[in-house]
Amino acid sequence: MAFIANIGRGIRKSVSGTTGFFRGSVQELKKVRWPSRKEMVNYTLVVLFTVIVLTAFLFAVDLGMGQLVNLITK
Repeated sequence: MAFIANIGRGIRKSVSGTTGFFRGSVQELKKVRWPSRKEMVNYTLVVLFTVIVLTAFLFAVDLGMGQLVNLITK
């Protein structure tokens, strides 16, 4: 019977732990310094530019490797 009582205590602790976790999360999110709209636009533009440059680079490398394979297999 002691085993069953311990299970009940564990469930109560986990439920209070879950609510404590969410309360703590909300408190931490209130401490966050959120970026302004201007900063967010700048960050987004940097990410888009980086993605475009890397895509173009990998496209060029892929074309070059394809041509190299064609030359080797001829």
